[in-house]
Amino acid sequence: QVQLVESGGGSVQAGGSLRLSCAASGYTTSRYCTAWFRQAPGKEREWVALIVPIGGISTDVYHDSVKGRFTISEDNAKNTLSLQMNGLKPEDTAMYYCAGSSIGRSWCPHDKSRYTYWGQGTQVTVST
Repeated sequence: QVQLVESGGGSVQAGGSLRLSCAASGYTTSRYCTAWFRQAPGKEREWVALIVPIGGISTDVYHDSVKGRFTISEDNAKNTLSLQMNGLKPEDTAMYYCAGSSIGRSWCPHDKSRYTYWGQGTQVTVST
């Protein structure tokens, strides 16, 4: 049974940092497309970051709104996916989700409908 468990959310002031983690069981994050999504109140869930192969090299890809501030990483030994968030802004306030799929790492989509496994989410709140 696949389980994805997020942690690390919290409340911070604008400009602060948080580090989110996604611990996987019954699933290998390095084998399949695994991504971070977020959903703010009243908005659709949107992708934030994922790791894709570009030219055979694992490459981080980010939503334009977080580029330069967020960093996705993975620890294959611990089977975890992390999201370091720096320079947080109030508009980053959302529930953050780790999402897994059965899609191999040859190509990873941004479309949330392509992701089968979801964690319970971790809340990030950024105040002014």
